[in-house]
Amino acid sequence: MKYLVTLTLLFFIQSTGLSKHIIGGVISYECLGGGTYKFTMKMYRDCNDPTGAGFDQNAAFTIFKGNASTEDTVVFVSPQSIEPVAPPPIPCLEIPANLCVEEGIYEFEYTFADWPSTESYHISYQRCCRNVTIVNIQNPDDVGATFTIEILPASQAACNNSPVFNTFPPIIICVDEPLSYDHSAFDSEGDQLVYELCSPLLGGAPPGAGGTDPCMAVAPNPACPPPYDEAVFINPPYTELFPMGGDPVVTIDATTGLLSGRPNVTGQFVFAVCVSEYRNGELMSVIRRDFQFNVASCEAIVSAEVDALDIELENDEYFLKICNGLEIQIENKSTDPSTVNELLWEFSSVDTSFSFDTWDLEALFPGAGSYDGVLRLNPDDEICGDSAILHIDIFPELVAGFSYNYDTCEAGPVAFVDESFIDGTGELTASIWSFGDGAVDSVHANPLHVYAEPQIYPVELEVWDANGCRDTVVNNVVYQPVPALILVRPDDTLSCPPVEITFNNLSSPIDNSYQFFWEFGDGGTSMELSPSHIYTGTGAFDVGLEIVSPIGCVVDTVFSRLINLLDPPVASFDYEPQSPSNLNPEVTFFDASSNAVNWKWFVNGQFTWGQQDFVYTFRDTGLQEVQLIVTHPELCRDTLVRFIDVVPEVTFFLPNAFTPNEDSENEFFLGTGILPGITAYKMEIWDRWGSMIFETNEPKNGWNGQVNNTGKQVQAGVYIVKVNFIGPRGTPHEYKGYATVIR
Repeated sequence: MKYLVTLTLLFFIQSTGLSKHIIGGVISYECLGGGTYKFTMKMYRDCNDPTGAGFDQNAAFTIFKGNASTEDTVVFVSPQSIEPVAPPPIPCLEIPANLCVEEGIYEFEYTFADWPSTESYHISYQRCCRNVTIVNIQNPDDVGATFTIEILPASQAACNNSPVFNTFPPIIICVDEPLSYDHSAFDSEGDQLVYELCSPLLGGAPPGAGGTDPCMAVAPNPACPPPYDEAVFINPPYTELFPMGGDPVVTIDATTGLLSGRPNVTGQFVFAVCVSEYRNGELMSVIRRDFQFNVASCEAIVSAEVDALDIELENDEYFLKICNGLEIQIENKSTDPSTVNELLWEFSSVDTSFSFDTWDLEALFPGAGSYDGVLRLNPDDEICGDSAILHIDIFPELVAGFSYNYDTCEAGPVAFVDESFIDGTGELTASIWSFGDGAVDSVHANPLHVYAEPQIYPVELEVWDANGCRDTVVNNVVYQPVPALILVRPDDTLSCPPVEITFNNLSSPIDNSYQFFWEFGDGGTSMELSPSHIYTGTGAFDVGLEIVSPIGCVVDTVFSRLINLLDPPVASFDYEPQSPSNLNPEVTFFDASSNAVNWKWFVNGQFTWGQQDFVYTFRDTGLQEVQLIVTHPELCRDTLVRFIDVVPEVTFFLPNAFTPNEDSENEFFLGTGILPGITAYKMEIWDRWGSMIFETNEPKNGWNGQVNNTGKQVQAGVYIVKVNFIGPRGTPHEYKGYATVIR
């Protein structure tokens, strides 16, 4: 039941340019006497689009006499005023922010030379264009409007004033809502006025549409002469008498000017209202107001809506089921409470009725039962009122509850007892237990549950009754018994000292809130849950553990000979020869370890051999790292590292003669030997007179029998040779001899 409305779809979006601004207009006149008239044109434009054309300055008002096809004169008039039009005072209607309409008023006086005349005078103004979004006439953006009025001879003779419309028509109306607008006019002489819907008149054309035809200009100057073309309605469903359609069709009362009906299509509609003025049965004047209606979708601005726990909305009616007492709380969620002047909550049952007038409902109902109710907003206002229907069922209260029990000094199942009840008649139909550890039971009313860990568990019981009522209770279950069995698992039980053993306490249920007392059998103790202990001696060790729960229950045990530690292995080895060298690099290694069953040999960090003894040939001299890792049958290990010195030895020999005779044999005098790592090498050769004839610092450079290997050849004979160098470990070496040159 929605009685008041608010616009949610607005003033229609306009395009840019000259062709998108005319909403409507009307011309009226006042006879001032002596052939002088005051003319007033009220013109309306859409100002929502700032790029649209404004009101014309120096608008061309053209005066025609009789049926003349040429103008009598043209009067140029600028707007007397341009003012925004206030939104219509429509009750409970929210006007959109982008709605913008301006009224431009043109006024001018003109004195007719031939007055009163036996012919009519026509005063006309033409302007293009209308809004492209108009839906009831053909090609709306290609046509403009003609605003005109005729001063009939009878009107001139009586110096008559034309009627004037009383109010500005509504710019916006709501689709599928009743329309009732007073479109009446006022006549100063009290003449009879007859109203009818008529056709808007066309005039002007978009820029460039009419070529050189002056009648097809945007603002023809002068205006074209009457008669004027009428707008062509899109038929069906629209005509000049039914420009908006509707159900019932929008029509105007010929006597009162009341425009009424129910528009049932959204859009922009152009229409015209003609008012004929009669005096003693004679027609005195006709004024035509051309205007545009915007029909939009609207919704209730004051809408009765409520909210509450477990409330449901079906077919615009609210259903509320109450299972937890007689106190009813319903939140009033009605929109725009500022428009609500009065409200009333009304309820009735088989034997009682009562009401409340607070915004939100907080009330104590008389008892269990079914109640029909209604929330009324502005109950005496047919336009700005609304209501919401409520159905409330109050059932006897369902209260969930339970108790539990278990042996606090021995781990075992917890027994739960459902103590839920209904405060009145009723039947429990279902329950779900959530035990706080992820387990759920929806089968047993009074279940048993075993917890794996000591903890405070939030246990939830959810129950239902035959009325569909539901209640939930959560209680903390303190579960902290001592374990029924102490279970300990060390990570090693047979090993060699020293060894660190971790004792994993697998007893259940326990956690760090319990107390623990460990004895490891060698005098060591601990109070940790799962401790580690280092054993340094050999033998068999008993391990004892006592556990105390947070509520004081005690359990203990001793694990006899749990840890057994054997004598560890000792790594040792010998080797031959004791002084290997680069001339004798092969070494034999002999294992001398004890309590070992596995051997791994590493030379200079590289795994070399996996047997007890092995032979190795060293590829280099100097200190060589040899490592032996031995393993006990229980996988205990010992390691020995020794460094073997491989001595670098050198040998050197000087020949006593050579034959430098260019036969490619024995051409150079050169020492030979094994010389790794030597430094400061020097060989000198002198003749018997003490002159040095050859010298070199390179062991591989020999003497070719010439002075310094580049001068003249020496004579055959005997020459003195001396060689010096430093050995690999800094020992000086000197060799002397003779070089005999044979040619």
